Amino acid sequence: MSESPFDTRLQLTGPWRSPAQMLAEQDIGGRTSIHDDATARKVGFQGGTIEGPTHFSQFVPLGHSLFGDAWFERGCLSAHYQNACIEGEGVQAWVEPLAGDASRTRGGMVKRDGSPVLSATLSVGPDHGETELDALLARLRPAEKLVILQDLRIGMKGAELERVKMDFDQPMGPLYPFTLAQKLAVITEPCSYYGPQTGDSPWGRPIVPLEMISVLTQSTSPRAKFPVRPAVGLFVNQEIRLERGPLFVGDEYLIEREIVALSESRRAESLWIRSTVRDAGSEEVVATTLLNSAVMKASYPDYEEERAAL
Repeated sequence: MSESPFDTRLQLTGPWRSPAQMLAEQDIGGRTSIHDDATARKVGFQGGTIEGPTHFSQFVPLGHSLFGDAWFERGCLSAHYQNACIEGEGVQAWVEPLAGDASRTRGGMVKRDGSPVLSATLSVGPDHGETELDALLARLRPAEKLVILQDLRIGMKGAELERVKMDFDQPMGPLYPFTLAQKLAVITEPCSYYGPQTGDSPWGRPIVPLEMISVLTQSTSPRAKFPVRPAVGLFVNQEIRLERGPLFVGDEYLIEREIVALSESRRAESLWIRSTVRDAGSEEVVATTLLNSAVMKASYPDYEEERAAL
């Protein structure tokens, strides 16, 4: 096929979806979360928010259409969340291939009123180039005075090597009060690779959906014991990168966490954690995740007084 004479940049878009909210009963050490209606309204949201990685599923068929099954083995979705969604809102994902680069694309998601939900890069390795979060990390300014996160330091590692797995009917703990089977019943983009019929997967086994890799890796996160003071938090930036994927239902993995950055904005303090996921048997790295969890200053009592005293 000859090269196009047009400068027109074409987009590939997915269907409009309304993701389900499954974290209304989330328990964070005896406290409610941003996904609870009352808690969310206290810090300025319309209601309990859809968890950010829920939106990742809408990009999976787009990534597969561009990169094939390699997307499940070496794919990376790197996202900056911009506006939270509540249950019932319609959202649409899109990607825009980059000229001359067959392994990377830019993407985003919008609401029906045109407001952005997230911006992202999608890529397949081993060379992912600069991802959305690579670019954000490069622009970070050092935090001046942290209050909620004052006991943390860059380079601090989790207290233990966490062992985790995900079966279809396995409860994933108080942070994620649902099972993989319950998620698959409402997931926005069903895929035959996810189901228990192992013959439908090219790898002969059911794989963990991209959005559920976030659940897998975050379900044991309290065991890292990072000393964060109690406050309402939310995901602001998130990257899931497969190195030797896919991740499989029922397999055991080991997770090591490390703080790679600390930052702040006018409304929040942010904790950036990179998690390395290893196969429990071979100890090979199969995936990494990068998560920026922002804690809201307004949700922490006496924030200004404590900051002034530092």
